[in-house]
Amino acid sequence: MEPSRNIRRQPAWHVFASEFGEATLNEKGSGEYDPSFVITRLGAKVNRCLVAGLLERVEARETSSGQTMYQGQIRDPSGLMYFSVGDYDPESARESILELSRALEEGETMHVLMVAKARWYQTDEGAIYTSLRPEEVVRIDPSRYSAWLARTAHATLGRLDAYERAQSVVSEGPAAMKQAGIPEHLVPGLSLALPHYDGASVEQYRLHVLQALDIAEGRMDAVRTEPAKLPIHGNDGEEGDAASPDGSSGDANDVMKQLIATLDQGQGVDYETLIRNMGARGFDAGLADTTLDALFDEGSILEPNFGWYRLVE
Repeated sequence: MEPSRNIRRQPAWHVFASEFGEATLNEKGSGEYDPSFVITRLGAKVNRCLVAGLLERVEARETSSGQTMYQGQIRDPSGLMYFSVGDYDPESARESILELSRALEEGETMHVLMVAKARWYQTDEGAIYTSLRPEEVVRIDPSRYSAWLARTAHATLGRLDAYERAQSVVSEGPAAMKQAGIPEHLVPGLSLALPHYDGASVEQYRLHVLQALDIAEGRMDAVRTEPAKLPIHGNDGEEGDAASPDGSSGDANDVMKQLIATLDQGQGVDYETLIRNMGARGFDAGLADTTLDALFDEGSILEPNFGWYRLVE
């Protein structure tokens, strides 16, 4: 039997740049035709992925063998994805990258959708990097980008939930993980990821999901727009009226309560995390602090421990 008959096309994972880019674990089968995987902190076992974002750069570079390699990057709400296309990659992918590169040189701004193979490599110094080898690349409109953002946010939230529930049962093996409600497709990756990544914080992934949903729902103008910095009004040293980016102090209250509800894992949410998350949504630290005080005074939130906040149930 020819080896190619045993090769099964791997599914493409919806994944944000931060989760993929921070992966430091890979798995490669012993057989010549076995697929290789990049395993993320949240247990995604990625051989292929579906990514999207703002195309920021494409550069042509000559390799030591005289071939031309096109390297570039795309940006989603969580960070950068790096890719490369060479002579041995699919011709359709090379042609698409060349066409997009010409449009980029002419000053066009565009979002792209990319199906790509995941790559993992380690330098002689021990540094680990991930990148993509595109299989298909297309230019997309805002509505399709919003759809990708929403679907990737949903997939990331699912992995976050499974990650948290798996921590208490991973030592008992795959069967216990399945009984705990961990989706079957996440069990192999989480079984490897949890011991390797040593339970490091994944709170930032929730922030990236919120940012992605803001963009998908039209509450942020662009992926690379910096959060708005709100001025401090008045010349007498006192802060002016609290206002959100659209001028409504009520919006700050709603956003703060939404953040606490989303980020609270049972013990509340710490002050620094809330201030940082509010800043990412365009609210300055002074307004965020004032909002916490206002919500506490009206009885909407509690402070069970100093500097930690929970919603009143």
